[in-house]
Amino acid sequence: MEPYEKKESIKYLLAFGFLGLFIFIQLFDVNISIKPRFGTGNNKQASIAGQGDALNPEERVLPSSGVTLPVVWGDLGIKMASVGVIDTEKLEAIYKTRGGLSAEMQKLLYGESNGNLRITPENASELLNLFWALGLGTKNEILEKGPMMTYSGAASPAEALAKAGNFASTGGWILAKGDAMDHYSRHLFIVLTPEQQRLVERVSQNIYRPCCGNSVYFPDCNHGMAMLGLLELMASEGVSEEEMYRVALQVNSYWFPDTYLTIAKYFENRGVEWSKVNPKEALGSAYSSAQGYRQILEEIEPPQSSGGGGGCGV
Repeated sequence: MEPYEKKESIKYLLAFGFLGLFIFIQLFDVNISIKPRFGTGNNKQASIAGQGDALNPEERVLPSSGVTLPVVWGDLGIKMASVGVIDTEKLEAIYKTRGGLSAEMQKLLYGESNGNLRITPENASELLNLFWALGLGTKNEILEKGPMMTYSGAASPAEALAKAGNFASTGGWILAKGDAMDHYSRHLFIVLTPEQQRLVERVSQNIYRPCCGNSVYFPDCNHGMAMLGLLELMASEGVSEEEMYRVALQVNSYWFPDTYLTIAKYFENRGVEWSKVNPKEALGSAYSSAQGYRQILEEIEPPQSSGGGGGCGV
């Protein structure tokens, strides 16, 4: 090969060599820049978020953002106020001592186009009172022929009705116009088909609350009467039986936060995550009645919570 040709060959080799080195460096730099985007950065953040959920059992049982209920409220507040089940002046006077009615509560009382309800730690006690009034005032055979009327063996229907007025769910409702029993099972706020009525009766007999030993079928306290109102509304709007239990457990959890945080801990200690718990089972007498819950307390130290829920009065 001539000297000139050798020089040209060397030139080309050097050029290709530099080009190859340049491409290698570029690829190397790209890999460096890609790593943070697809490497441990976001995974670490996701891991921290996941740990936050895992370390916060309260959020699993009582989501701070609330739970949307599968029922439309509509103008039920207006209807209840119009017949006196709710005396809005009495109600506003009560809530004035608590900082006044929330904007949401005002809308549910006075609005006509309310959509799906959403229960949160902040409004749980307000919804408890609204559903209490709904359960008390809605005409239903459970109130007329169930344990509320038959438990005492009264000699006459009039005597049974008089005795029914002494329960916490009736005598304790002080926000009606006139006496609460003037509205007991009197109003057609919700009209059920025979099939829907059987559904409410069946489900109500399987749902307990930890403030007493009775099922919703015997709604002798405000929580039982409120849950009855919710069950009636769900049945009337076509909610399935399975969904009714799921929603009832969510709502009971907001009304009794400490109780259900403890029950969740009980299940999780036995290897069952709260999301995997059968709602019907958790709402049964073995866990959600006063007696059942006392037995759980013998085995489980109640976790600390931020409180909330609703008490046994208005």
